Amino acid sequence: MPSDDRRELISYGWWPSSIGADVVAARSTSYDAVHTTGDTVAWLETRPADGCTVVTTWTPGQGTKDATPDGFDVSTSIHAYGGGAYTYTPAGLVIVNAEDQRLHLIDPDGAVRPITPPSDDRYGDLLPLDATTLVCVRERPGGPDELVVLPLDGSAPPRPVHEGHDFYAFPQTSRDRRQLAWITWDNPDLPWDGSDLWVADLLAAGPNLRLGPARHVAGGPDESVIQPEWGPDGALHFISDRSGWWNLHCDRDQRVEPLLPMPAEFADAPWELGYSTYAFLSDGRIACRYRQQGLDHLGILDPATGYLEPLSVPFTSIKPYLRATRDRLAFIAASPTATPAVVTLCLSDRRLRVVASDNPGLHAGDISIPESVRVPAADGGTVHATYYPPTNHAVTATIRQRPPLILQPHPGPTSHTPLRLDLRTQFFTSRGFAVATVDYRGSTGYGRTYRTALDGQWGILDVQDCVDVVAFLAERGTIDANHTIISGASASGFTALRALTATTNRFAGGASWYGITDLATFRAHVPRFQRHHTDHLVGVWPDAASLYRERSPVHHAAQITQSVMIIYGLDDDIVSSEQAEAIVQALRQRGVPVTHLAFPGEGHGLRRPDNIRRAIETELIFYRTLLTSSQ
Repeated sequence: MPSDDRRELISYGWWPSSIGADVVAARSTSYDAVHTTGDTVAWLETRPADGCTVVTTWTPGQGTKDATPDGFDVSTSIHAYGGGAYTYTPAGLVIVNAEDQRLHLIDPDGAVRPITPPSDDRYGDLLPLDATTLVCVRERPGGPDELVVLPLDGSAPPRPVHEGHDFYAFPQTSRDRRQLAWITWDNPDLPWDGSDLWVADLLAAGPNLRLGPARHVAGGPDESVIQPEWGPDGALHFISDRSGWWNLHCDRDQRVEPLLPMPAEFADAPWELGYSTYAFLSDGRIACRYRQQGLDHLGILDPATGYLEPLSVPFTSIKPYLRATRDRLAFIAASPTATPAVVTLCLSDRRLRVVASDNPGLHAGDISIPESVRVPAADGGTVHATYYPPTNHAVTATIRQRPPLILQPHPGPTSHTPLRLDLRTQFFTSRGFAVATVDYRGSTGYGRTYRTALDGQWGILDVQDCVDVVAFLAERGTIDANHTIISGASASGFTALRALTATTNRFAGGASWYGITDLATFRAHVPRFQRHHTDHLVGVWPDAASLYRERSPVHHAAQITQSVMIIYGLDDDIVSSEQAEAIVQALRQRGVPVTHLAFPGEGHGLRRPDNIRRAIETELIFYRTLLTSSQ
């Protein structure tokens, strides 16, 4: 590798790179939803070749194999975002088949049979009650949810055992099978706004299951309670943000106590069902994943002493699926130099083992190592961001130049940007662009106050936070402030377009990937789970209809003078394609340059490798055109 002073001098943004769009598109195997049964570790694996999701297993001494037959795509559409699509039972593996959304049982001999009747119902958070019975969440068309019980042999249809709330999640039986715990929430709240934990006695076993009167354990409109788990001692544990942080708590003798109060998040916003960020070990200690200042950590908490032992692992991002089996932890983890992989950690000798990965094998000298930055906001607050410098082992620019910046607020808006190797980011940094990701206020991982700061301010505070990050990086001389582009997807596509309609010339152009352009249309067509999200973020509909219009980019296209790139799928059921087409038409009528890509057969996010490659290659051309036109 040539030393820095011998690298070829080429202007930023125009560097040649070995990280092609085909690398980004082809290396997109994803891993989710870890489970354990005995010595076996299982997970969902979505493969880019066919987009199919299968249950894959790994067992010591036997390696990996697929647990689902060919032709089965394991995925649930419950609450639109899914989750909890499979589980292991004494009778075999139970899955939700994506094609018909029915529950199927795969017995130990590999035979498959449906165990729910054909319908438009959706199932998730599958929980084996005993050797013959399953409890799960069922979403009926149009809602509301129910907790249902059904026999594993399919001899009877699912039967409700609890109803009366808009949404249900996280059913968990006590270890003696005498009690059931679950979570509910009701409109207009989402589970990270306010939710409730309930417990009831099981009055009968098997398909005849009935519940006694439900006891309210914790939660309310100003407290988010999630992930109940029963400990080996019979006490009910859960995560609550009543302190301002999602911390572990215990309900013992009907008295709730915090296990470890600390300024850290032990949970993620539950966009999906089935999350698990802590797991009990056989001796009663708790393995847990927690987040501080945007970084994920692993630790083992001793509830008896309150001592949290940090586990030294080379990861900065750990998905919310942590499981324990015998002397081993299983989870999905990544770092700034490695894409997500399924990993086990042996607790006796602390040895790590990667059991599944799709690392692209990039040249180490082409990987941009990020820097976490805390940015002073204009209003006195703090914004969290991550800066990726241009990096290429063979090319550099003159010291007099400053790189163009691609600013990327995260999708969400109630989410965060994980600190892990992202091939799309590296595609651009290896070509001489700087990239900054922004966890604007409203993001998760920084406590409830930070998360709720966006309430009533969506389209205003997130935009200002992005502007403040650009100003900060420009002031310290890190970037070329005249060549800054804002790019976002979904909710951050809305933020990007809002930034272009705002009274600022901070951005030379912007890109929106399946972004929201009309808040009223979005609210009307968004899935039931998210229907009232904008009531918190913008205002209660229809009283705040004027605010929805005021903040919708499509109604202010006349204020956009910069070039725009719009990318979307024609089958998007979260942000309708009509939203993208409306702003494309409005911009073209005014003569604003628009790069426009619409993909048949794609939904809320591109999944087909050919489409991903074409979109990224077009995006690069778009950015380079902006550089040329502004020079």
